[in-house]
Amino acid sequence: MTRNSTTSKAWRGFRAWPETLALGLLGFAAAGAASGAGPALEPASCHTVRLADVGWTDVTATTAVLSQVLRGLGYDPQTTLLSVPVTFAVMKGGNIDVFLGNWMPAQTRDRQPYIDDGSIEIIRENLTGAKYTLAVPSYAYATGIKDFSDIQRFGTALNFTIYGIEAGNDGNRHILTMIQHNDYGLASFHLVESSEQGMLAEVARAYASAKPIVFLAWDPHPMNMQFDLRYLSGGDTTFGPNYGGARVLTLARTGYVQQCPNVGRLLRNLVFTTHGESEIMRSILAEHKTPEVAAGEWLAANPAAREAWLQGVHTFDGKVAGGPSGAQPNPGVAIRFENWLTLHKLPVGAAVAVGIEWVKLHGAAVFRVTGTAVGGAIAAVYRVLRAVPPVLVILAMGVFAWRMQRSWALAAFVVAALLLIMNQGYWQQTLETLSLVLVSTFAATAIGVPLGIACAHRPALAAGLRPVLDLMQTLPTFVYLIPTLVLFGLGVVPALISTVIFALPAPIRLTQLGVAGVPRALLEAGQAFGATRWQMLVKVELPSAAPLIVAGISQCIMLSLSMVVIAALVGAGGLGVPVVRALNSVQVGMGVEAGIAIVLLAVILDRITRKGSPS
Repeated sequence: MTRNSTTSKAWRGFRAWPETLALGLLGFAAAGAASGAGPALEPASCHTVRLADVGWTDVTATTAVLSQVLRGLGYDPQTTLLSVPVTFAVMKGGNIDVFLGNWMPAQTRDRQPYIDDGSIEIIRENLTGAKYTLAVPSYAYATGIKDFSDIQRFGTALNFTIYGIEAGNDGNRHILTMIQHNDYGLASFHLVESSEQGMLAEVARAYASAKPIVFLAWDPHPMNMQFDLRYLSGGDTTFGPNYGGARVLTLARTGYVQQCPNVGRLLRNLVFTTHGESEIMRSILAEHKTPEVAAGEWLAANPAAREAWLQGVHTFDGKVAGGPSGAQPNPGVAIRFENWLTLHKLPVGAAVAVGIEWVKLHGAAVFRVTGTAVGGAIAAVYRVLRAVPPVLVILAMGVFAWRMQRSWALAAFVVAALLLIMNQGYWQQTLETLSLVLVSTFAATAIGVPLGIACAHRPALAAGLRPVLDLMQTLPTFVYLIPTLVLFGLGVVPALISTVIFALPAPIRLTQLGVAGVPRALLEAGQAFGATRWQMLVKVELPSAAPLIVAGISQCIMLSLSMVVIAALVGAGGLGVPVVRALNSVQVGMGVEAGIAIVLLAVILDRITRKGSPS
């Protein structure tokens, strides 16, 4: 029995030796990895790197460069366009990994809560020597606008206007604070909020005619090469010393570099220069290249920068990093065909851009007169509404609602709704929006109703206009803003023209439908009584088509009102501004308040113009 037991134990030991050998080999492998024999692979969750882009060209450029480098290492970078405050909030939620555009000290207020609660960590400075403050063209500087305190002395020449970028931006907030607190005597000024490119388009217009203009500027940016500009002194308490001297930092959500140490090493190596960033931005802005193409070309022309960033960095699958910039696996036939086709694209956009430039050059006088007339009409309506005491405006709207619909309930609702808007502090913005809606509706009706009548009488004209109207209704509304912004600059004029284009198909189509649908019996009766063509139109066709024409005007009002938020992107003011500002700064309360004001105004206009029965 003892012998059998000993034999059994020996046999079990013999069977166990493969497991022992395997454990030993694993131990040697672990020891080799610990001693630096090879890089440790990152978890699969690190394959996708989520980046934030706040829409500034410099941040777009650096983010595109990082994306190209990551893609060359086998990662899958994904970039999301967000505002600065939203970027910080989303990073806290764990949905964004890296942000390269933390401009300090300008973003201190936005960033500090997330540093305090430990949801965001600072990786390193990726750019030094930057600037961010107000600037003027050199000719305006020569006339005496050299300091923040000089701005108010030139208020009339500046039209009491300062141009900023997107609503909710930290730079815009600094300017609004100065205006609210009357810092540097700027209480009478107002801020036009649009976008980086919208602001620069307005600067280019002013620069071409040597008009003074004050605007937000920063370096690095090609604007410093495109325009001869000067940064204003005296704004140290607002934008910081040394003309808003800034550092740009790389941020990551807390724990990301520990989870993905290889990407973390790359982020710690990543550093830019103002000259390098300006080169990439110039390719994007002046040469109209996509950020990916501009970044790829810059990396190919600057291999030393890429090699420095890749020190101690390996590919996602653990291989040694290096080689040609942005090296990619050999793509398949379909991908190669797609790339070839994209590289040989038809110059549709370039042709449109050339056409716009030609129209801009040869139609400057027409656009100037049109802009003055349109802007003057909206300003006149707004001045009239502002001149009347708000209480009288509210009562007049209530009386008008009763006269139109003979409904006391509607009149009471109109008064209560307008009082609520005033209570929430949006009365001035409501009047600005109402002015834009009234003028745009009048213009669209004046154009649309006659065209609708002509289409009803001439089927060939209707057939020719049909594809044009379809295009006007389906083309994204943002597209309207681009050429009108270039031709007319920032303000209510491009907003109104874009609104008219967007709303015009409704009165044309419904008027055509109404006139074409007049019963034949009525037409024959009019002809039997010897009515002229004008009498047939005025006394037979228009009265019969009136319900549909009124419906077209009502639809025109609603479509015009739906453009208020988009119009705010080109500096039109109104209720769209607080909505955009709330979106970009993650202010839920402001967004709800402004949204309610827009809804109430829409309901008021819809109920007043809707065809109803007296009650």
